[in-house]
Amino acid sequence: LQSSPDLVAIWAPLLASREYDFGLRPHAQKSGVVAGMALTEKQGGSDLRGNSTRAVAAPGGPITGGETYLLTGHKWFCSAPMSDVFLVLAQAPAGLSCFLVPRVLDDETRNFFAVERLKDKLGNRSNASSEIELDRTWGVQFGEEGHGIRTILDMVAATRLDCVLGSSGTMRQALVRAIHHTRHREAFGSALVDQPLMRNVLMDLALESEAATTLGLRLAAAVDEGDTAFSRLAVAVGKYWVCKRTAPMVAESLECLGGNGYVEENGLARLYREAPVNSVWEGSGNVVALDVVRAVTREPASVAAFAAELERARGADRQLESAITTAISALRTTSTNADPSATQLGARAFVEQLATTLQASLLTCFAPAFVAEAFVASRLGGAHGHTFGTLPSDMVEVSAAKVIERSFAG
Repeated sequence: LQSSPDLVAIWAPLLASREYDFGLRPHAQKSGVVAGMALTEKQGGSDLRGNSTRAVAAPGGPITGGETYLLTGHKWFCSAPMSDVFLVLAQAPAGLSCFLVPRVLDDETRNFFAVERLKDKLGNRSNASSEIELDRTWGVQFGEEGHGIRTILDMVAATRLDCVLGSSGTMRQALVRAIHHTRHREAFGSALVDQPLMRNVLMDLALESEAATTLGLRLAAAVDEGDTAFSRLAVAVGKYWVCKRTAPMVAESLECLGGNGYVEENGLARLYREAPVNSVWEGSGNVVALDVVRAVTREPASVAAFAAELERARGADRQLESAITTAISALRTTSTNADPSATQLGARAFVEQLATTLQASLLTCFAPAFVAEAFVASRLGGAHGHTFGTLPSDMVEVSAAKVIERSFAG
């Protein structure tokens, strides 16, 4: 909304309010509002330029804050349909544009906003998603007309950071539940947490969780500081990797409880249903991987900032040193690759390489040595199998107790 000073003046104080003011009323009668968004359509999906919802200029409409339009069309995914106001994409005469659509107009009449159905989702059920129909629905255009994609990129960057932080939190909650259970459950003569193979699994899960949290906090710091050169690329890298790792990690945490993990009352079943949502929200794996490639090929400042972040951990570990050199070389090669097909084919492997190297670098800078060294050896040095719980025996014997205790106490 910052692209429209008039809209910011009206809506920002209400959106930033700490008060939840229930009920659909004009914004002037509320102490706080919540916002949703309606971007994608059946025929377009991630290809937002394929949207068919139309916006026709209608000056002088019953909304303050800018030029008013009438929007008509169908939205396949509208997030949080109970909200007071929505960010909506529609085709204006100059092309795809952004609109602010309130549920209640300034004259206290309801804006036309037909909820056709709520999605019957796998998880994330408390956060409703819906299909809606707009029919001459009032909206205020903001950002430059015809540049709707550019306008929403700031929102996408913010919500992708939310995805990283939310997935990190899901990982941690699953890990803590697993550790708590194994500390209190006895089998075969001792507590589960003291049994060697379980220690291997828990240590491995703890490394994954700490790496995700550290990366999320580093990305949040970059966004807070306005470091767009680094965050433009790094948030997309983190969104792809952390959200992808959440589902298998929660599944493994669930297994630590055995059959108890598969029943609803302990909470892990709900976490498992929730785990995939951030991977598909704000761009599924392929969309985000291609966005990383796009940033690398079009934004040299982002490449330089990402490389500089990796360089901070130079000299700490031989395996990390090699991984940093390889990752920076891959960044430079991709940035100048003239074969888009080859670049696209290798996009996922490229993003994975950037993500794990960045996590290892951050842990080396900010975590205890016993955490960083174990992460580097397992994720970069090949001392790891294809599933959790496959760390080398000597690593587990030396470091498991400290890693597990740090994760549970932290």
